[in-house]
Amino acid sequence: MTVEANAANPNAMPVNAVPVKDSHGPAVFAGFLGWTLDAFDFFLVVLCLTAIAQEFHRSDKEIAFSITLTLAFRPVGAFIFGLMADRDGRRLPLMLDLVFYSVVEVATGFAHSFMVFLVLRALFGIGMGGEWGVGASLALEKAPVRWRGLLSGFLQQGYAMGFLLASLAYNFIFPYYGWRPLFFIGGLPALLALFVRSRVKESEVWQRKRHATWGDLRRAILSNGKLLLYLMAFMMAMNLAAHGTQDMYPTFLLRQRGFTVSQRSFATAISMVGAILGGSLFGLLSDRFGRRRSMILALAGAILAIPLWAFSGPIVLVVLGAFIMQFMVQGSWGVVPAHLTELSPDSVRGFLPGFGYQMGVLLSSPVNYAEAAVAKHIGYAATMSMMAAAFSVMSIVATALGPERRAQRFGE
Repeated sequence: MTVEANAANPNAMPVNAVPVKDSHGPAVFAGFLGWTLDAFDFFLVVLCLTAIAQEFHRSDKEIAFSITLTLAFRPVGAFIFGLMADRDGRRLPLMLDLVFYSVVEVATGFAHSFMVFLVLRALFGIGMGGEWGVGASLALEKAPVRWRGLLSGFLQQGYAMGFLLASLAYNFIFPYYGWRPLFFIGGLPALLALFVRSRVKESEVWQRKRHATWGDLRRAILSNGKLLLYLMAFMMAMNLAAHGTQDMYPTFLLRQRGFTVSQRSFATAISMVGAILGGSLFGLLSDRFGRRRSMILALAGAILAIPLWAFSGPIVLVVLGAFIMQFMVQGSWGVVPAHLTELSPDSVRGFLPGFGYQMGVLLSSPVNYAEAAVAKHIGYAATMSMMAAAFSVMSIVATALGPERRAQRFGE
């Protein structure tokens, strides 16, 4: 590269520059923990649904609408923070997002009316939607190609870890203090922002490919319109499969199986152990056998697990079914961060994966409300088993019809 070429492109890296050693560890850890704390708050509402309904004198269906509202507002966060990530770098929007949703989480514990509660859950959706895309792009742009699938599984299972921690907090805090103090723990992401500020370096891929103007960024996004539409459809199917088997499951255990607080907490925690193991295993397998093939295998396993998951009699079989179901469903999800970041061009990787993901969330957001409504007529077991089978098949088809760019080298 000549001096004149560098002058024309001030963001290009000089050929004689010595790269600074930049470990991927802090970025992966920050992305994992950010997603963990996001999921922790989200699943507090899932676990405390009936208690919140009683305090605000509302039905299960109405509180389930607050979950739908959170899901529906996630694309707003992905849009705002994703654009910032491609224009201004990955670190700043990630830190702002962490502080924003920390404040909203703590405020939820002080909600004095159902309407305020709904507004706060919508605002939390904005924060939750912003974290995944920015955190995933920052982490996986730094990760070694040979470990990208494994680290993808680890990163995505921050979601399962958040559910697991929420289950444990629910078990030890809720019976004595109620649901409100659980949300006060939500101030922790603000501390994570300090870690990002001090330990995580900016993405070198973004530094090479950053846009000079907002107009350049807009044109880059529009030029990838077809890919964005596919990501939205693909992630709608995947979110239907995930949220359709997770969000109303604690309510199913209470309403149809009569589980106590401790039993529900235990079953949910074991299912999330399965999710963490499955996400890590299938993420690792995807490095060797391909992203789509690994996802399809996991989703097929989820279909086979439905009878044990929804219709078992003894508690031990119920827990085993929950473990296997989330091992498979979240096994397929363990591949998602690597798959989406590899499909997205360098110049829009901060925006495209996160916005495509969260638009899929928006399109799938009525699933909780629909499950609660249908279950009033035919019961939770029949409702959730039929929807789990249909959504898994839909996800298999969407995965099979899409492209794959396994081991794509970023920034080259």
